[in-house]
Amino acid sequence: MSIFVLNNFFEIANVEIGQHFYWNLAGFEVHGQVLINSWIVFALIVILALTTTQDLKKIPEDGQNFIESVTEFVSDIAKTQIGEEEYLKWVPYIGTMFLFIFVSNWSGALIPWKFIELPNGELGAPTNDINTTAGLAILTSIAYFFAGISKKGLNYFVKYVQPTPILLPINVLEDFTKPLSLTFRLFGNILADELVVAVLISLVPLVIPVPLILLGLFTSAIQALIFATLSGAYIGEALEGH
Repeated sequence: MSIFVLNNFFEIANVEIGQHFYWNLAGFEVHGQVLINSWIVFALIVILALTTTQDLKKIPEDGQNFIESVTEFVSDIAKTQIGEEEYLKWVPYIGTMFLFIFVSNWSGALIPWKFIELPNGELGAPTNDINTTAGLAILTSIAYFFAGISKKGLNYFVKYVQPTPILLPINVLEDFTKPLSLTFRLFGNILADELVVAVLISLVPLVIPVPLILLGLFTSAIQALIFATLSGAYIGEALEGH
């Protein structure tokens, strides 16, 4: 079953929409434009973190107030999905996923990447590439398997034969289809938003795209929230068991 799912992921990684330029890193071909925009997103997050935490005060102001609000928001997601006893150790992971996806999605909604002409390939939000969303989904899968095994040891796998061994194939399939669901949900929504905005800007460049850009910002934020929430829910499920 696991080999079948891994083969599916390798096939998914070959899906291409739009033009790409490639870099060869350690014998692997990677989409260069995805790495470039991912580094831009990383840089934005690092700059935000550094500028808002340099001069911390007891009464938060401006940037500190904003970053504390974000931290509290992520903590609430983790606490709701994982539970009060276990959630703190998972806040960094869920927060990282949320911020990376949020900033990536907004970069795609705000910046008309597809109109930046390159000799070969085109730019776009990192999350509009299925390799990125598949990678994020696999990380979440590793996270919830790690959570379950680290707490229960090999007894974690007993859940596959509960409440009856007859459900073993279904329970195994459920676990290995979770990353597929996360992958396609995020990829499909972000790609659709970027394509719609790009087409409308090319046809009616002044007025009509503005409401759709605002709608894209809203749906982009919702997709980041959904991914973070589901990641927390899967980790909480692994810790809690059946």
